[in-house]
Amino acid sequence: MDKKATLKLSDGRTLEFPVLGGSIGPDVIDIRSLYGQGGVFTYDPGFLSTASCASSITYIDGDAGLLLYRGYPIEQLATHCDFLEVCYLLLNGELPNRKQKEGFVNTVTHHTMVHDQLNRFFMGFRRDAHPMAVMVGVVGALSAFYHDSLDIADPEHRKVAAFRLIAKMPTIVAMAYKYSIGQPFVYPQNSLSYTANFMRMMFAVPAEEYNVNDVLVRALDRIFILHADHEQNASTSTVRLSGSSGANPFACIAAGIACLWGPAHGGANEAALEMLESIGDVSKVGEFIKKAKDKSSGVRLMGFGHRVYKHYDPRAKLMRETCHEVLDELGLHDDPLFKLALALEKIALEDDYFVSRKLYPNVDFYSGIVQRALGIPVSMFTCIFALARTVGWIAQWNEMIGDPEQKIGRPRQLYKGAARRDVQPIDRR
Repeated sequence: MDKKATLKLSDGRTLEFPVLGGSIGPDVIDIRSLYGQGGVFTYDPGFLSTASCASSITYIDGDAGLLLYRGYPIEQLATHCDFLEVCYLLLNGELPNRKQKEGFVNTVTHHTMVHDQLNRFFMGFRRDAHPMAVMVGVVGALSAFYHDSLDIADPEHRKVAAFRLIAKMPTIVAMAYKYSIGQPFVYPQNSLSYTANFMRMMFAVPAEEYNVNDVLVRALDRIFILHADHEQNASTSTVRLSGSSGANPFACIAAGIACLWGPAHGGANEAALEMLESIGDVSKVGEFIKKAKDKSSGVRLMGFGHRVYKHYDPRAKLMRETCHEVLDELGLHDDPLFKLALALEKIALEDDYFVSRKLYPNVDFYSGIVQRALGIPVSMFTCIFALARTVGWIAQWNEMIGDPEQKIGRPRQLYKGAARRDVQPIDRR
């Protein structure tokens, strides 16, 4: 039996709308005919109760602390797969077999180089420019260098653009970092894995050999997996909205990077690390917690709670384990920041004030500490996030392009400005 939702307006009219069900998760009321039938809009700031699209890529149950990529729990993917396997899954809907993985890895590996003229593009930025500003400019400029993959109506063009973005993003991020510190660019090395290659491009110098540390590579690879997609968040919605106009994929991903740059989105791990550094010592945690409870103090507990998760963020548990592995490998387990993080976590998980408000640690709480231990500066944290999220953005963009119900995005508004009025001559105003 088809489900229906009934809306009764104040003028006595009754409107009916279909109720659509997904494979899991809440049903949605299809209100596309609302304005046509009733002459009214819905009002939903932030789109907290609005499904903007139908998608089969990622599912989140915030109350249960569940995150699925194409149906697979994030815990299993982060434990049993590498990042490129997850990329294949997000793009194609299934995990690759051995032959498919080899072909996918080979294609990505041979797209990692960037156009030589793009190297000189970096020179137009000041050395002290924020790396995310550089990223927005350089990624947006890719459409000026790769004209042969801009026809969004051509599936082959979309595929090539996807490979290029996934493959070149680590190279661009590493180049942005090297440029900011005045070191020469390090070119990709095809014999290395995706993540090992990125670490080498970040940290190698011509004066000495770079030695790959498998524990650190795996840690960063896990960060990439945990950040690969997260349903219809702000930056993903930005990519979809940009793409709905028919913009090319490079421009859409640049728009996503710009949105991610916001401190309420991709900058959260940076804010969490800065909070820990501001506390300074375990002995001051109690004092900080007291201030965090006082709304008038202006002090916020960063890295706890989430817009979607009302339970422990499943990514946070994995990141916590990764944090231990990295600090053990580097002999940093007595790191004061990590000790401070554990003390803060313990109090927050036991204190009724935070428990009742479901302010559990999220992935940003630990990822900043891990990246700091890997030698990644704070200014690069959001760039790493953008690198990881690129595959999710592309998967979501590609799904939108292929959706027969896709339309150019056009949110409505509740207008509260002046009513119609006439312009007066300047001497009568």
